[in-house]
Amino acid sequence: MFHYIFTRQLYFTFPTVFKIIDFKQDAPFLQSFLLRRHTLDASVEATVKAIFADVKANGDEAVRRYTEQFDGATLSSFRVSQDELNDAFRNADKRLLRILEQAAANITRFHQHELDRSFFYDDGDGVLIGQKVTPIERALFYVPGGKAVYPSSVLMNTIPAKVAGVSEMYLTSPCNKEGRIHPNILLAAQVVGITTIFKLGGAQAIAAFAFGTDSCPKVDKITGPGNQYVAMAKRLAFGNVSIDSIAGPSEIAVIADKDANPTFITLDLFSQAEHDEAASAILITPSRDLANRVQEEARLHLPRLSRKAIIESAILNHSAIILTRDLDEACHVANLLAPEHLEVQTRNPFELLPKLNHAGAIFLGAYSSEPIGDYFAGPNHTLPTSGTARFFSPLSTKDFLKRTSIISYTKARLMKTGDDIAYFADAEHLQAHAEAIRARLKRRDDLL
Repeated sequence: MFHYIFTRQLYFTFPTVFKIIDFKQDAPFLQSFLLRRHTLDASVEATVKAIFADVKANGDEAVRRYTEQFDGATLSSFRVSQDELNDAFRNADKRLLRILEQAAANITRFHQHELDRSFFYDDGDGVLIGQKVTPIERALFYVPGGKAVYPSSVLMNTIPAKVAGVSEMYLTSPCNKEGRIHPNILLAAQVVGITTIFKLGGAQAIAAFAFGTDSCPKVDKITGPGNQYVAMAKRLAFGNVSIDSIAGPSEIAVIADKDANPTFITLDLFSQAEHDEAASAILITPSRDLANRVQEEARLHLPRLSRKAIIESAILNHSAIILTRDLDEACHVANLLAPEHLEVQTRNPFELLPKLNHAGAIFLGAYSSEPIGDYFAGPNHTLPTSGTARFFSPLSTKDFLKRTSIISYTKARLMKTGDDIAYFADAEHLQAHAEAIRARLKRRDDLL
């Protein structure tokens, strides 16, 4: 049996009220909550399609016009100048610079471990079979602006591409009305060696690099999060370019037992709720006492947080505490959720790991707080959302590598297998396939 505790209010002057729902009595409600999917609005699609058509037809002129319309900036050049890069580095917070450098080293080390390599094997008769792994040539990394500044997104998007060997790497981020990008974005870009940076955001930026303009090169891959217009633009650009994924709102789920620290849990839940009003923060526990203590901690901590209005909206509309019979059932609920981030704050977290199959990233133990993964540990923080961790993976070097199959057959092998291959082609009614093989079998004596 599941019980569901739903947050109806969470604010300092209005005590949080939980509604308890028995899973057996209200299964459709809980199932719809667990199996949610992020969808994009049809009106957004129509707007982005119009922008795409305009950028295709009018190139830089359209991009410049949309930048003025949406960002309030009139740009003479789309590129960040060397002087702007120098200023960002010269005026940098030296402690932040040191932290960015250490984080970059951690992220690089992790992605070096996952790097794919070409391989060949001898299949007998002189036959060689293999795979050639080649990096894509051009990649664009989109770094959002707006509600927050994300130098971490610079590191997480560019480093796996750099490790993979991408030769041309471009970064773009929305500018302010003065036509400038936040200096911490420029600082992070320089830490990883990206110097070709554009002051463009929104769907017009995706279109410019998906199709190419006089100022913006056409790329092979576009990665990075953004608002609903950027997400839709990436979806519509797919096929013309490769993309990483369509990111939905941030998510966290925490599995915890009765001994878990309620302060740790509450603040970890808030750490994702503060991203977006549509973010989701879920506690899964067999302990009603822990649920009540997290409730009290939420009342205590929310009023002092600068993004409390965003957190409250996320908690009210998209978050929950789910009571389960035991930790096995908690794992079952977590697998149903397939959350972007999954924390396990139990006495023996590694005991649950074999039971957890669907999550973007798993954080084991009370001291493995989700923000460690956002900024510093090394694994990528670009993760599947909206339940897509059931079939998608985090951003990795694999996203920037192409794989080409290699086949080198010999006369001896074809003589052994050719009749069967031709027969297989006949079964599919593809005569030319079969004849291509039989033509060689008929000339057994003069094949090289």
